[in-house]
Amino acid sequence: MRAAYYEQNGSAREVLRVAEVETPQAGPGEVRVKLSHSGVNPSDVKSRQGATRKIAWPRLIPQSDGAGQIDQVGDGIAKSRLGERVWVWNGQWKRAFGTAAEFIALPAAQAVKLPDKVSFEAGACLGIPAMTAIHAVALAAADKGTTLLIAGGAGSVSQYAIQFAKALGATVLTTISSPEKAAAAREAGADHTIDYKREDVGERVMELTGKRGVDAVIEMDLTANAKLIPFVLRPKGSVIVYGTGAPMVSLPAFFCLTQSIRVQFFLVYELDTSERERAVSAISRALEQSSLSIGKLINRVATPTYALADTAAAHEAVERGTIGNVIVTM
Repeated sequence: MRAAYYEQNGSAREVLRVAEVETPQAGPGEVRVKLSHSGVNPSDVKSRQGATRKIAWPRLIPQSDGAGQIDQVGDGIAKSRLGERVWVWNGQWKRAFGTAAEFIALPAAQAVKLPDKVSFEAGACLGIPAMTAIHAVALAAADKGTTLLIAGGAGSVSQYAIQFAKALGATVLTTISSPEKAAAAREAGADHTIDYKREDVGERVMELTGKRGVDAVIEMDLTANAKLIPFVLRPKGSVIVYGTGAPMVSLPAFFCLTQSIRVQFFLVYELDTSERERAVSAISRALEQSSLSIGKLINRVATPTYALADTAAAHEAVERGTIGNVIVTM
């Protein structure tokens, strides 16, 4: 099969190669997916750069998200799954072979049925961003009457989080940095957008919440935004953290202590079995009910999509901060 891979950390153009490699076979308890599309996420880029972890195998096929059809099942897996349309998660997590390839073999539970009405492009965008979003919204206890501040409302995780939170009845504020990003956040359903480059975020949050503050913050970069916590969060509020820009963070500890603030970190790759099952079930329900605006996200990012041979360019698009998801098509 053809696959993109790298054998050392470095820049996309320097280390990514596309060539023929051995086609994987489904082992016991596994399925093999003939991939149609692969999603490229910031964590894939950081791993290839060596920013978050160094390469642990002689050769690594990147990217954890993807979608396609099951074409082979291993021992213990029902043959009725052959031909099933699926989306996959954690394709490359703690494994050397991800979704930047024509095929991937992985545990059957990591290939989730994709409804016929949902495109493979959309399916390739679910694993990391949608799971991160749904778990963050759950930890934030979003429901009717709660108010959330979701950082970076034009990002793929944030756009999913906005949609999930709105489906539960929450009021959503989000930060953006341009009119285009504001439009993307509003398209996802945000009630209010705050331009952090041109507005005082704390002042705007207090204005929009009647000086109460939000009930929870869903944070993509705690390093950059920890300083905002005292100015946006109500007493006994929560900060749900799924990303940070540096290994060490300076927190407003006295405010957090005196106001009984909860700071909850999580890594989407390491959700436990029950957390994962809840996330998958929630995503599947949303897809079946058409309550998730996946089509909107795809329409914003699918042009251009990138051929497998152009995987380096896809990684560079993520590095530039493309709105939404970057897709590699086989």
